[in-house]
Amino acid sequence: MKRRDSGTRAVFGTRESDGRAAVVREGATLAVGRDVAAPPASTAKTLRDTRRWPEWSPSVDAVESADRFVETGTTGRVRVAGVWTPFRVTAATRLRWDWRVAGVPATGHRVDRYPGRSDRCRAVVEVPLVAAAYVPVCRRALDRFAALVEGAD
Repeated sequence: MKRRDSGTRAVFGTRESDGRAAVVREGATLAVGRDVAAPPASTAKTLRDTRRWPEWSPSVDAVESADRFVETGTTGRVRVAGVWTPFRVTAATRLRWDWRVAGVPATGHRVDRYPGRSDRCRAVVEVPLVAAAYVPVCRRALDRFAALVEGAD
């Protein structure tokens, strides 16, 4: 574990020098983030697109939802390991969304902008500390997600 600056955030692993996502503790969550060579708006749109989730998420096999793009109140179900599980988006903006899966608070998703950079951003999945074992899955998901959005430009 490395300390970043003199702040309270702890950084685990490396900061993308090896091409992988970095993990930063942010309060009660672990923020798994990866730089993406794509504009923030299109990156966020893809992150909110329920039809695209199975393309980048190793844990989501399929999605059923009336809403293609999540917004606050979006409901549906995801198939994880062959089991259909209900979800509800509890909060959503253009650049972030949070959800509950099977009634349990799950990961948060966001896109961070870089000042002065319209061609690059950071995709982040926030994992509750109690689900820290899920971090490797999120790293794999973000690698797949980056390849998807970078290939779209």
